[in-house]
Amino acid sequence: MPIAVMVTPPSGDTMGAGRAGSSASSQGHAPMTPRLAHSITDTRALDSIAIAWGGKATVKLSHPSPALRISPVPRPGKIVAVGLDYVDHAKEGEVELPTEPMLFAKFPTSVVGDGAAVEWDPALTRQVDMEAELGVVIGRTARRVSEGDALDHVLGYTCVNDVSARDLQFAVKQWVRGKSLDTFCPIGPALVTVDEIGDAGALTIRSYRNGEIMQDGSTAELIFGVASLVAYCSRAFTLEPGDVIATGTPSGVGIFRDPPVLMHDGDVMTVEIEGVGRLDNPCREVLGPWPMDRSRRQVRSRSTA
Repeated sequence: MPIAVMVTPPSGDTMGAGRAGSSASSQGHAPMTPRLAHSITDTRALDSIAIAWGGKATVKLSHPSPALRISPVPRPGKIVAVGLDYVDHAKEGEVELPTEPMLFAKFPTSVVGDGAAVEWDPALTRQVDMEAELGVVIGRTARRVSEGDALDHVLGYTCVNDVSARDLQFAVKQWVRGKSLDTFCPIGPALVTVDEIGDAGALTIRSYRNGEIMQDGSTAELIFGVASLVAYCSRAFTLEPGDVIATGTPSGVGIFRDPPVLMHDGDVMTVEIEGVGRLDNPCREVLGPWPMDRSRRQVRSRSTA
């Protein structure tokens, strides 16, 4: 029976750190069932995240519902994303390999959980793409830490989908707008503690579009590993409990395929990481005009397209 770490905020929502992911896989690939934590050794880290989020941490046996829509880190203070952190991804984009981590931000309002819809207005963007990424969740405040001490500040790992509006991203030199649309950062389904996985240095990472594999890589291909990224970030700014580092994506993204393979209304995006879990999110095109009250939005389905 998996142990789930639940953080209960004042509103009554919950934040989980351990949920059995789907064992199903596609295209003949072996399933990657997460190794869920059977003990939580750093309760101070959990308490720190809970306090930062304004709630209370508890550890209990549970079987979270497959319909859970809340991310295990529902409102991180910072989402630090890393660009071009895999050699083959840099090559497919025909750019030089970075000599130090290329950082950008995704806004906390872009976060959704497993199963939640990723939505966009087709009048705003028509080039929506996905990126499978290993997410690193900070458990202890980190400021000017060394690589040797960096993992002491990591609570655990989760799946991140760095959904990207490529036309907005490439229209300007700054990527934040094209990366931070509401719902463009699915995180989940679980937070698996670092004592289960260590430095996460050799985990298979894949993405799927409607069950067909898009990306198939390994965190062993990271240019800058987890400890290096935590130390690098902490030299410039403080990492706080609950912050998330999205460590970059392997090759195979849709925009660099010939022809490009992009997301459309009704598609399902999947991120799957060995030992961490499987994150599934449907796509929805939401017709404007903006702003519009959420209850009055019209969602275009394939049957009416």
